[in-house]
Amino acid sequence: MRFLPRFANLQWNINIYMKSTRSIIKDQAQLFKNHYLEYLTRTHPLVIWGMYLPIIALMLYYSNARLEMSILTIALTFVGGMIFWSLFEYLIHRFAFHYFAESEKAKKIVYIIHGNPHEYPRDKERLFMPPVRALFWHRQYFALIWLVSGLFGASNYAFAFFPGFMLGYLIYGSMHYAIHAWTRPFK
Repeated sequence: MRFLPRFANLQWNINIYMKSTRSIIKDQAQLFKNHYLEYLTRTHPLVIWGMYLPIIALMLYYSNARLEMSILTIALTFVGGMIFWSLFEYLIHRFAFHYFAESEKAKKIVYIIHGNPHEYPRDKERLFMPPVRALFWHRQYFALIWLVSGLFGASNYAFAFFPGFMLGYLIYGSMHYAIHAWTRPFK
């Protein structure tokens, strides 16, 4: 695992890293020497859709069957979640993923989080967040949405809001995939 000691070196150059990690596979970086870790960085969009559609459906069903929310309330809250996704995605993309880092350590972190899609825009297996990382972060997002809505006495609404948030993510990710992975019919 020669990858990890490079983080300790503050004189580490991001350009050297990007050149040294180029894989034999065209337009795809090798982020880890360990095959298992490397495997966990890749996914196909259908895996993500297959993972989240049941969660979305179950949360919407729970909102109606157990929490006794009306269909109209669920629909409006769901659409609110989709709209909120757009704002959230803009803010996280603008201020975290494209953070103008000054230190070498911060530049490394920004590259590892989001630099790969810019370096290899045709890498079809890394255009969605991998399932393990996605489940971790989306669990955190749901907890935060539930806690914030609970401050207003409306924690039950998180079960209708979060599915909209997730569908917004799926639609955004699919558009992102289509833009980068599919060949355009014209130039």
